[in-house]
Amino acid sequence: MNDIAIFSGNSNLSLAKKICDYLDLPLGNAKVKTFSDGEIQIEINENVRAKDVFVIQSTCSPVNDNLVELLLMIDAFKRSSVRRINAVIPYYGYARQDKKVAPRVPISAKVVADLLTVSGADRLITMDLHAGQIQGFFNIPVDNLFATPVSIDYIKKNFPGDIVVVSPDAGGAERARAFAKRLHADLAIIDKRREAPNVARAMAVVGNVKGKIAIIFDDMVDTAGTLTEAATALINNGAREAHAFCSHPVLSGPSIQRVRDSNLKSLIVSDTIPLSNEAKACDKIKVLTISALVGEAIIRCYNGDSVTSLFV
Repeated sequence: MNDIAIFSGNSNLSLAKKICDYLDLPLGNAKVKTFSDGEIQIEINENVRAKDVFVIQSTCSPVNDNLVELLLMIDAFKRSSVRRINAVIPYYGYARQDKKVAPRVPISAKVVADLLTVSGADRLITMDLHAGQIQGFFNIPVDNLFATPVSIDYIKKNFPGDIVVVSPDAGGAERARAFAKRLHADLAIIDKRREAPNVARAMAVVGNVKGKIAIIFDDMVDTAGTLTEAATALINNGAREAHAFCSHPVLSGPSIQRVRDSNLKSLIVSDTIPLSNEAKACDKIKVLTISALVGEAIIRCYNGDSVTSLFV
């Protein structure tokens, strides 16, 4: 482990420190600041020659600043003669723009993949990609981790009753089915119609939720429109309680107020993205750390062991 160096940008320092605590390694000494005109300044203040470097940086809000920080840090390490550069991106921004949904639009997830590769990253470690095919946008190895072990442990301890796993839309059915199988629970799907970007309306519940504790699984919560509409549909169809688990708490716009006013009894998220002060003050939001999971993945990547076995 003497050949591992862990560094972080400014996007999620708290998670980076937790990962370092799990690995029993210090967080690397890097200066990540901005000039007065907004340009980002990077300085690596320790010797990293011939080391395996892991750069931890979620590309969350402010998305573009955090992305450029990561790209410049990767370039700095490339020019410092490191052995291998591993980009650890717990939340991969631009992942929702993974295909052409209209004429003359970019595939932004592919553009970001190209930027990371060209800047010098040798491997990507990320979590709960919005679409699995994004792994194919890279010409370098990609380890897509899942928050499954963390969430399942929490659910087994806190929801011992009759539960049903719910997908908030047809696109997330495969993810929800995998959770349901691990929890030995029933599966339900919300028939959702999206009327505009970030505007969703739940229509109907496919599956039996009557008298059960419904747990909605999704990869991210942004404006919380999908989750709150889904919770309303579940309660209206006889569910005893409605809870939600989302890996990435983007929580933009009116999301916090929507969660407060909704039929959701709790919203469980991971710490791939740091919460705002408003989100921390919301008593419905519970945060689970994925630091041990990411730390174990880092160890296995360094040793050449299987990462997939973490989720079997």
